[in-house]
Amino acid sequence: MPELTPRQLEILQHTLGLDKYGQGGMCRNHFCAGGGDKEICRSLVEIGYMKNHPTTKWLPYYNCSVTDAGKEAVRTESPAPPTLTRGQRRYRQYLRADLDVTFGEWLKKGRC
Repeated sequence: MPELTPRQLEILQHTLGLDKYGQGGMCRNHFCAGGGDKEICRSLVEIGYMKNHPTTKWLPYYNCSVTDAGKEAVRTESPAPPTLTRGQRRYRQYLRADLDVTFGEWLKKGRC
């Protein structure tokens, strides 16, 4: 498996809708490359991590998607997420709750 450059890894992660740690739901798999990204995507196609798709009138760019080999590369090459403190985990839990209360109110209510 070839080692990825930081930009190659970033493009693969973005194409799949993942964060910089390779986490997320893989909610998409399509990238329309323009500018310098086009050459990077071509290099990813050459090593088998992306597949090129034909351009269309609607998408006149270099269109590609991540292959299964590319998905595996993202899994192995993405860095581990940082370890969160107890307070950071609690605040993220508050954000996920998506309630119309302040963080302090949420803490006082027993984190419902």
